Amino acid sequence: MAEYVPSPEDWVRKQVEVYEGSGGTKGTTLLDTGLPVIIVTHIGNKTGAIRKTPLMRVKDGSSYVLVGSQGGAPTNPAWVHNLRVNPDVEIRDETVVQRMRVREAEDEPERSRLWELAVAAFPPYAKYQERTVRRIPVFVAEPR
Repeated sequence: MAEYVPSPEDWVRKQVEVYEGSGGTKGTTLLDTGLPVIIVTHIGNKTGAIRKTPLMRVKDGSSYVLVGSQGGAPTNPAWVHNLRVNPDVEIRDETVVQRMRVREAEDEPERSRLWELAVAAFPPYAKYQERTVRRIPVFVAEPR
């Protein structure tokens, strides 16, 4: 059984602690902005450790859209590499926890549609894409 390794980022670690510590009844918005987040539990591609990442909640039916924006930084967040190698995840959306499998949205019509959903849910994504030359990755997490 892999060991959980908390994020070195203080805000990420605290968000996960409050969210999971309350069973999904507290900490369900990004830094108390009112914008809903989910917790994605995944496996580190180098360490094999369990990682937990809060991401904006973007729904597409029974699936979730996961956006690797990192605020428009020049590189992808570490979790993007983890999902590409280990696509089996667990998603906590408030009190509901479900096992899911992710895939990267590479088909252009699908990616564009999902990107529009993501920007509608969290408008800063559009600015983040303008800040970087990399194409921000978009994943779909689907029920297993």
